[in-house]
Amino acid sequence: MVRADRPRADRPGGPAAPGRPLAPLLAVCAGYFMVILDVTVINVAVPVVGRDLSASLTGIQWITDGYTLVFAGLLLTGGALGDRLGNRRIFCTGVVVFTLASAGCGLAPTSEALIAARLVEGLGAALIVPGSLALLQQAYPAPAERSRAFGLWGSMAGIAASAGPLLGGLLVTTVGWRSVFFINLPVGCACLLLTLRHVSASARRTDRPVDWPAQCALIATVALLTTVLNEAGRRGWTDPLILTGAGLCLLSAAAFVLRERLARTPVLPLRLLRSRPMSGAAAIGLLFNFAFYGMIFTASLYFQHHRGLTALRTGLALFPAVAMTMFASVLSGRLARRTGHRPLVVTGMLLGAAGLAGWAAAGSRPDYLLLVGPMMAAGFGTSFALTGATATVMSAAPDAYSGTASALFNTTRQIGSAAGVALGGSLLAAAAGFTTGLRTSMAIGAAAYLTAAALAFFCVPPKGHRPATG
Repeated sequence: MVRADRPRADRPGGPAAPGRPLAPLLAVCAGYFMVILDVTVINVAVPVVGRDLSASLTGIQWITDGYTLVFAGLLLTGGALGDRLGNRRIFCTGVVVFTLASAGCGLAPTSEALIAARLVEGLGAALIVPGSLALLQQAYPAPAERSRAFGLWGSMAGIAASAGPLLGGLLVTTVGWRSVFFINLPVGCACLLLTLRHVSASARRTDRPVDWPAQCALIATVALLTTVLNEAGRRGWTDPLILTGAGLCLLSAAAFVLRERLARTPVLPLRLLRSRPMSGAAAIGLLFNFAFYGMIFTASLYFQHHRGLTALRTGLALFPAVAMTMFASVLSGRLARRTGHRPLVVTGMLLGAAGLAGWAAAGSRPDYLLLVGPMMAAGFGTSFALTGATATVMSAAPDAYSGTASALFNTTRQIGSAAGVALGGSLLAAAAGFTTGLRTSMAIGAAAYLTAAALAFFCVPPKGHRPATG
């Protein structure tokens, strides 16, 4: 059964408001901006948070990864709920949860309380992000308009990523680290009001139940993977608990696949994954998030712990990497209409690989100016590829599964982010020297970018290809 989520023709931004084509985009991007800002703003704050709340390096990793773990683990749930109950309804619910959890983070008295609030924040983010792409697909059905909308959606991530380190450093230095969470409160309120006023209601498919066993298996897989990568630096890669966790992670992943094969209404129909563009672009998203956010996390610790920079100066040091993302997505969206997405994704991933390889080869204590080029290449390349990867996934999905496709793409991206942060932290903790761990992390990130470039060549359709979306 397909029902409307009580649409009204007189609702601003609905069918009777054709004169406001940008209003849905601005409303949806406000929520996405808040989610991505929370990812990047925390990177320069966590060393200060760790000192203030007496958290270990593993605790610092969990402040970052606890959010990403829940975010990644529940994205498919958010997508399925959006398809079932209406994407706008679930999107607005996520905004409310995220905003309230941000207040809890700002008020947290201990590192344990902060981690718990970050977990709830991750739940809110998991409800926001799948709905954001699905609502854009709903609002902009024409391919050219949709490509521009996805480009601006991607550039919003770039703006948030570039503002995050600077804003975080400024707030931590002048007001205190708690303010990096309180900044979400006005953004969340504005997003909710904009969405309710300007985004038209979504269809509800109440005949599609949520597959909770599959959701639990996916959550267990992501949680075990993140835990193993986080704890390996402290315990060692051959520790019995680490090996047991890795085995359980593989078992839970197998259980998820088996459940999806047997379920009457799977949360992620495996036939969707047989689409090379969809599965390939999802893997590309995992790889470039793994490389980019692993770089941002380890570089933040490097500039503050190894070079002794303040949070504000660390934000300024990272700015070349994230500033490039501000316009790379918009440029990619414009160029895609002439070249198609494949050459842009391949080029972006090769630039990212060159950037991190350049950092890895720069020596144990390079001059900062030698790192500017590599950081800019990684930031530009990641954002340059994001629009094409996003459009590839969404174009390959049937309209009835737009929320699920969005959730799949963002799930793999957030798994990549969590793995990049966790592995980077573990390499810093386990290596003989800090710079050795840093350069190893950068080299692994460069390899991830190269793998993504190869996948893009074979999986992203050429210009003019029209995937079946029945």
